[in-house]
Order: sequence, then structure tokens, then C-alpha cells
Amino acid sequence: MSGVKQTHIEKTYRPRVVVKFTDDVRVPGEGDIAEYLQEAEVGPVMELTEGFPGIEFGRLFASLAPDELDELVKHATERDRTYRPPNFRTFFAVTCPPGVDPDEVQERIAEWRSVEYSYVEGGPTPPPAVSASDDPRWPDQGYLDPAPDGIDAEYAWTVAGGDGQGVGFVDLERGWTFDHEDLTGASVSLISGVNKDFHGHGTAVLGEVSAVDNSLGCVGTTPALGSVRAVSQWRTNSTYDTADAITSAIAVMDFGDVLLLEAQTSQPGYGYLPVEVENGTFEAIRLATALGIVVVEAAGNGSEDLDAYTTVGGDSILNRGSADFRDSGAIMVGAGSATAPHSRLGFSNFGSRIDCYGWGESVNTTGDGWTGTGTTTYTASFGGTSGASPIVSGAALSVQGMAEQALGYRFSPRQLRSILADPANGTQSATPASDEIGVMPDLRTIATAVLNTTPDVYIRDFVGDTGDPHSGSISASPDVILRPTQVPNPQAEFGEGSLGENSATLGFEAVAGQDNYVYVRLQNRGGAPAQNVTATVYWSPVATLVTPDLWTLVGTTTATATPTPTEVSAGEVLTVMEPITWDAGEIPGAGHYCFVALIGSDGDPQPTPADFTDWSNFQTYIRDNNNVTWRNFNVVSSVPPAGGRFVALPFIAPGAPDAARPMQLEVQARLPDGARAFLELPQYVVEKLDEYPNHREELEGIEMPEGEAVAYIPMNPHGRRLLDAIPFPAKSRTEMRLLVHVPEADRENTYQVAVRQLFEEREVGRVTWQLTPPEQIEGGKAARDPARLPVIYVEGIGMVGEARLRTEGIETVGDLSMADPSEVADCLDVSTERAAGFVEMARIMTFGADRQTAELLVSADVEADDVAGMTAAEIHETLAKALDARLAPVPIGYDHETVDADALIAAAKQA
Repeated sequence: MSGVKQTHIEKTYRPRVVVKFTDDVRVPGEGDIAEYLQEAEVGPVMELTEGFPGIEFGRLFASLAPDELDELVKHATERDRTYRPPNFRTFFAVTCPPGVDPDEVQERIAEWRSVEYSYVEGGPTPPPAVSASDDPRWPDQGYLDPAPDGIDAEYAWTVAGGDGQGVGFVDLERGWTFDHEDLTGASVSLISGVNKDFHGHGTAVLGEVSAVDNSLGCVGTTPALGSVRAVSQWRTNSTYDTADAITSAIAVMDFGDVLLLEAQTSQPGYGYLPVEVENGTFEAIRLATALGIVVVEAAGNGSEDLDAYTTVGGDSILNRGSADFRDSGAIMVGAGSATAPHSRLGFSNFGSRIDCYGWGESVNTTGDGWTGTGTTTYTASFGGTSGASPIVSGAALSVQGMAEQALGYRFSPRQLRSILADPANGTQSATPASDEIGVMPDLRTIATAVLNTTPDVYIRDFVGDTGDPHSGSISASPDVILRPTQVPNPQAEFGEGSLGENSATLGFEAVAGQDNYVYVRLQNRGGAPAQNVTATVYWSPVATLVTPDLWTLVGTTTATATPTPTEVSAGEVLTVMEPITWDAGEIPGAGHYCFVALIGSDGDPQPTPADFTDWSNFQTYIRDNNNVTWRNFNVVSSVPPAGGRFVALPFIAPGAPDAARPMQLEVQARLPDGARAFLELPQYVVEKLDEYPNHREELEGIEMPEGEAVAYIPMNPHGRRLLDAIPFPAKSRTEMRLLVHVPEADRENTYQVAVRQLFEEREVGRVTWQLTPPEQIEGGKAARDPARLPVIYVEGIGMVGEARLRTEGIETVGDLSMADPSEVADCLDVSTERAAGFVEMARIMTFGADRQTAELLVSADVEADDVAGMTAAEIHETLAKALDARLAPVPIGYDHETVDADALIAAAKQA
């Protein structure tokens, strides 16, 4: 891998020093950069150019205009709120002519105070392949076989999308033979750069991933890709720039596409290393993953322990156990033997940074694997981390294709890496502790155990949500609860067995000037415990469409408020997470907010904000992904301010984040006779709607907005009113208010109104307000009277039973407690004995007992009338015996000793 090839490279390549100035340095996009840097006094530039004649300053990221690069960074920060980009305008490369020592130039530049860091670029290195003469030939493509031999692409081909259908792929390296007979059908194109050398190497890589399924040669892991493209590290015949090639590629790639880095670099004192050790290249990779592009990176053929690698400054940037570790988000790939059990091959780099491995030898594919340009050439001895990385890339493309078909969306880079690198989803190497090359993915396992997820944690979009894709309400989650003070026992207060499992009114409004606390509830409907569960919550203003550009992070919690804080048991037990503290200084003010909650676990990864920035993905996630929910449900007083008739309910109606799109608003209300409702919106919006009513004379006491013409459209107070579709500009924020009047005589009851936003007749968001008597609101929370709870709170009734009982006028626990058991039996189509049990349970609940206590007493044959004649000790003894006998399910956190038996007896006697 030296000799003639390296000599040829040296004749054309000019070494470069990469310079990163501090972020405050400002350089125009055009003109003489060196002259401007001198005028900006960033350092003695002219002294440097005089001391080293012929050196030239240029931008490191030259393929994109600075404004184009800024736009990519903007999108990346919107998609990934954890991304902290550098100022890409401050990266430069100093090209050194023959006779100038780049190390001396770097040493001089490093002394400038405005320089954040500098280094000599690794320059052209051979692709990370093993010479064909060094390895035995292998007769077939065994890497496609079932595990443990291969990745089982053959099984993936039987699953919709498993052939990579519709997903985009880009290969980054130095050269290819695009007109190879087994690649012409893939229509490979060059994004940018020069198709210069090592053509046989690039051809072999493309064959592993995308060789056409035909009667010629071999077949790629994913032969049905949406696009196959290449980008060259040779930007010109003499300029070699991996970082710039990456930014050129990602500018034309879509969310969830795969970029393969078939490259390695060198550093003084080390063998070949992964390209991300160079800071500029790392930043380019991190930008790519922040944009949602999956990056697969060859670990390199240096036989190096990457945990032991340190930078010039002594930082262990590739050691996951080090405080210095930095994560680009790429999937890094090592090389293993072709036969199982697969051992690390001696040339492969290794360490904790490596996620996956593939065959590093005996790979059967197109081309000669090195420098040849034949259009009918094949090899059975391609290898190195160059041979391994396309195998993992093919697995990544296959999973994305299957996910898009089965779930309707693609995984984010970190989600996909978590899946591919999970030992449970692939084949570990022969001796994982010493091999340290990660896992070879098994597409069969991923297709069956991950995409048909086990475990499956979910958070509800509305009361009655079971975690499946649905057409029901959105933005009304009962599982995000805001409180101004911490709850002593969250699981007992909000979890299984409490009175509030199906209540959407447990939350308070935010209290300014102090810490508030957010509680998240979830369930696991899978067949195994969910390990290492996390929940992340964001807040936004109250809006009918809450896309990630409106989100602000509240925080993340990683433990449950249960006896087993690291897991959530299977069986759909409502489980409460430990609270997330919303710091006082981060709360904009008192009032109502929308909350977005993302949840995940080891086997069911949490989505990231980047997953929602694609508009199609966002629409799918709203109802079809059970790891995300919106809480846009507000409890407000039905009494208007003094002197007024209307309660004002402000909200924002936003545009989509990416482009202008036609949207509709619909107001839904179920208000009493005599109620009125108006939508207040800007006059210019009303004119687009071809609506010109103005009803100011009816809106006494309403404070009108200043400085903007508004109009008022009457809404149907007893049903729905759908407005026409009009264009909403991208990222627009239109302020509106729903004005509601409830007659004074009817304000003792509770009502709901909502505004929902639709795109192409499909709901994409809504805001719901519950108008409640002020005496039933405690700090913004509706008080809980057991007798007024919906009948579904009685264990065993269920949603179907609730609907049937409502037809007979039995809507609440109190109604059921007074019902005739025979009528209940007829209505529910159950035995009279079972119906009598429901009625008894409801009667005991009206005394103030929680549902679980009532269920235990009924299961022990205690009737409501019996409670009045029992002592507190007898009640506790009965509950204890029922628990010991397992006469009813026992929720996490339930403790019969905490039951106020005296109060229960007193209420029964009064009844």
C-alpha cells in the first residue's frame, strides 16, 4: 500500500495546515482571505506569508458558500437541540508548496491568540482495505447469510423495505468505476469532487451495498435503494479534503439517508485512524448526524487501541469512559473474520468507541478491490474495515427501509446506532472483552424483535389511548402533570390504583418565581421489562401546532418512582417517573403551557427533536408513534373577569416549520343553551377566509389587542365550525383568541372547548380548555370528587362498558352506585352477580375510598352497608387478607396501612 501509488500522490497533493480561529473572528465570504485576516489582527499573517513563501489561505469547507453552510447549521440546531455547532466560517486551510514544512507553519500559527486550534491535515491515505494478495478467496457472499455467519440480508429481503427501498446512500472515498456491468442499473452519480484513484476500491464498496439484483455477478445488501451517489475526497486534482466532501454530500441528503466514510487518516506516532480524529472532519460528521443523516465510519486499519489514542493536548477523545470523549454520532465499524465465531482481525482498530463489525476478509463483490477500472471484474477477497463498513451500511439501509414501511418513519442516527450496536440484536465477536469491535447486526432479529417492539413503552395521547396508531384526540395527554410542589409519593398519587389514572385534570398551571415539577406517566405493553427508561419534556407556548422550533427543553428523568427505578414492568401498569425540576429561572411566567414528552428505553429508543423536523415524519409521529405525546389541555375558570361576559382563551396558530402550507382551523364546543363563542383573529387572516363579520358590540369587557386590526367570527357553541383552508407561511406565529361566554346559571358545571388545526383534512394539533367552576379549581387543578368521576374509574368497566352505560344515563361513579344491578347487567351483558360487584365498588368509592381499596373490599365480600358497622382495625385486617390471598391485582405503591379507615367508616355511616 505504498510505493508507486504514494509517489503519484506526492506529485499532486500539497500538504495543508487546518486552522480553527475563535468563533468571534469574522471573515467575509469573498476576497483575499489572508489580507482580511491581517487587517482583522487575528495574527501576523503577512509575516507568516513572507516567512513561508507560496503558502495560501483558503476555506476548509469550500464546496458550500458560507450562507449555505449557515443554513445547514440552522436546520441542524432546529432538529437536534443538543447540537452545539462551532462557527464554520472560522475554519481555514493553509496550503503549503513544495519546500515548506507544514509542521513549522502549524507551530507558528498555534502561537496566535485568536487560534482555537490548528493541526497538520493527515492528507491522502490509502482506503482502509486489505491487499487482495494477502487474503484467501471466498466463493460466495457469506456476509449476507443468516447469523451467526452474516447479517441475514436474505431474511430482510422477505420483509417490506428490507431491500432498502426508497432510502438514499452516499459513498465517500477517492474513486469508482460507475459503468461496471453490475452497477449501471443502480445509476450511480457523483455529487462533487474528482473521480481520481483507487477506482477498484470504490467499485467493491458500491457492489457490497447496491449491486443490482440481476443475472450478472453478485447482489448488494440493499439492491432497491432510492438513490446511490458518491462524493470524492479529492475536491480538485490537488486538493484533498474529507471534511469539505462531507458537507458537500449532506447538503443534498435527506433525513435518515446513510453516508459511508470509506476513509482513514494518520497522526504522528499512530497507525491509520478513523477520520474523525481531525477536528474539522469531526465537526462535519457531527453536523451531518444533527441533521438526521446516518454516518457509518470505518474505524481504520491501524491495529490501534482507540481507547489509548490521545490528541496532542492529551485528550482521550475516542474513549467512551473518558471525560474527554466526544461523540460525533457516527456508527464506527471494525473488522472481524469471515468465519464464525468471528474474531477481530489483526489490522483492525479496536476500542470502546467502535459500535459494530463486519467481515474484514473474503468479501465477494464487484471490482478488484483496489486500483483497477475493469467493468466486468469481480473479487472474492475484498476486506479491511473497508470491506466491513459497507456490510454495516447495508444493514443500516435495510433497517431504515423496513422502518419506513412498517412504522411510517425512519430512525434518527442515534436511534439506529442504538439498535445496530445492541448485543441483543446481533452477533457478538468470539471474545468481546478483548476483540472490542462491537456487534455484527442481525437483520432477522431486528425485524422481528425491534420493529415488532419488545418491550414497548408508551405514553398516552388521550384518556383511552392504548399505544396503537389512532384517529382519536391528540394534544390531550393525561400523562404529563405539572405541579408547583413535589408530591411525596408520586406512584401512589398518580399511578396504578390511584383515583387519577384516567384523569386529564391532575396538572396545575405554572407558578412563577419558584421551581415547578413535571411528572411523566407511562406504560409498557410489551412482553418484557423496559430497562433504563428515560423521559424528556419540552415546553412551548399554547399553540394549535407544536413543532420542534417551538420547543424549549425542561429536562430529562431516568428513574421511576417505583421499587424498581431502572425498569418498567410489562403488563401496562401505569408507572410514574421521578419528577423533572423546571427551574424557576427557566419559567417565562405564570400560566398555561404546552408540554411535549418523549420517552424511550434500551429496546425502544426515545425519539429526538430531529425526528420531527421533517413534515411527513411529524404528521406520522403525531398519532402513530407511542413514544411521544403533547399535553395541550388547560383547566380554566368559567367565570369571566369582573365586568365582562367572555372568558378569553389565547393561543398561537403556527405555520409548518419547513414551507408554506394550506391549513384549516376548527373550533369544537359543547356548551349549554345561551352560550356564545367567537374566534378573534387578525383582519388580514379574516380577509383570506372571505369572512367579514364583526361582533365587537357583543364582547363587553374584552380587552382588544393594540396596534393590530382584528375581527371576530362567531363559532357554533353546540358543535363544530370548520374554517376554509388558507396558506400559513412557514414558521408563522399568528396570535388568536377563543372568546367563550357561559350563562351564569350554568357555570356550576364543567364544559370543554377546543381549537384544532388541520392539514389536508388531517388533524396536526389542537388546544383544549376545560371550563370549570372556580371553586373546583385548586391552583389550576380540577378538584376530584369520587362520586363525580367518570364511570370508567370503576375497575372492569372499560371503554366499551362506559359507552354502554352512558346510553342509560349512568355516567359517573355516583350514578353507578345508585343503579339497579339487574339493569347494569343487561346494559353490560354480564351476570347480575358481576354487575352487583360493580355497583358495590362504586358505592364504596363514593365514601372516599380509592378504586383499589374498593376493589379489595368487594373481592372480600364486603358490601357498602357493611363498612358502616366495621372498625378501622377490621377494615385494615380485611384489606391485608385480601392482599395476601391476591383476591385483586395489587398496583405498585399500594399500601393498605395508608387507607384512612376512620374517614371511610364515617362517610359510610353518614350515607
